[in-house]
Amino acid sequence: MEGYIQQCKTEMLQLIEKLVNIDSGSYVKKGIDEIGGILQKKYEEIGFVVEVKTEAKYGNHLVIRHERSLHPKIILVAHMDTVFPEGTVNKRPFQIKGNRAYGPGVVDMKSSLVELLYAMKALVHCGSNACENVQIILNGDEEIGSPSSRELIEEQAVGKEYALIMEPARKDGSLVTARRGGGRYKLIIKGKAAHSGIEPEKGRSAIEELAYKIIQLHNLTNHEQGISVNVGIISGGSSVNTISDKAVAHIDIRITEKEQAQELEKKIKRICANTEVRGTEIQLEGAIRRPPMEYNEQTKKLLHIIQEVGEEIGLHVHNTATGGGGDASFTSATGVPTVDGLGPVGGNAHSKEEYIEIDTLTERTILLAKTIERLSR
Repeated sequence: MEGYIQQCKTEMLQLIEKLVNIDSGSYVKKGIDEIGGILQKKYEEIGFVVEVKTEAKYGNHLVIRHERSLHPKIILVAHMDTVFPEGTVNKRPFQIKGNRAYGPGVVDMKSSLVELLYAMKALVHCGSNACENVQIILNGDEEIGSPSSRELIEEQAVGKEYALIMEPARKDGSLVTARRGGGRYKLIIKGKAAHSGIEPEKGRSAIEELAYKIIQLHNLTNHEQGISVNVGIISGGSSVNTISDKAVAHIDIRITEKEQAQELEKKIKRICANTEVRGTEIQLEGAIRRPPMEYNEQTKKLLHIIQEVGEEIGLHVHNTATGGGGDASFTSATGVPTVDGLGPVGGNAHSKEEYIEIDTLTERTILLAKTIERLSR
């Protein structure tokens, strides 16, 4: 198997280049669907059946399993969308510099898409029945919270024994065994406009009310408990000499344990139920929708298996926790042992400097294929 995958390295890089050079931001549906079409054809060529879940607004999702598959016990999840807007590829297409490859979405997670495909190709090439034990989901909206694919992922996770999520490995090669959950809120405050010099007493400042709310919301942060509340974007007012009649805040929430969600939501609603500035009104939208991926005994056992496979191929596999969210939270919350970060090693995701370490592409493909074999015994 190792020899076959090593021989495919150039071919894998060529496919990564092809995928990276297609704009597929979360709202660039045509690009996501083009990538889906390319991958669908390649999976069908090696005996897999691809079901296309058509979406009107977001990119279509693919559900993939081998034509002989009956009751697969492993679910693998990877996403086809990126954070980059249409036109990014023209400005900075795929390129190789030394031992690294660069380009929009190269590590998050177009290289993972190719790694996953070639792990399946390797299993098929070697005649391994393990290729029949996987259910693959390629979704098109992960970068915006998986609004249309979450239900699909949760449905497909039911009855599975293991979940392997294809986000990239960390810069040091670590797999991810814990992720913070969270959500987003939008706070809209309505006031009353007035001239700030002629008759300020007639105004009711939405910005002033928002200032009170920002302080109160930020005070909910508790770093020791892994809770953070951050008002990341604010807007309001129409001119410097006008009492503002509207102000808006966008709030990011992060939690470490799923039990924290309900109490934190109550506190946020309590803060926004009353005003400090008389005559202002508050409208709160949003919720804590993404559960955390918790590091539990099931996860430890799965990690241990992956580490054993790693040792067999001369790869020392470490694990870490991250504050970022991901689809691993959804499989984990259904009770399926979940490990994330099984993609190639890279870094600087979501930036102009995003890269993968080319040499890790084949080693991580070997690790993934052999892990699937081990879990299928």
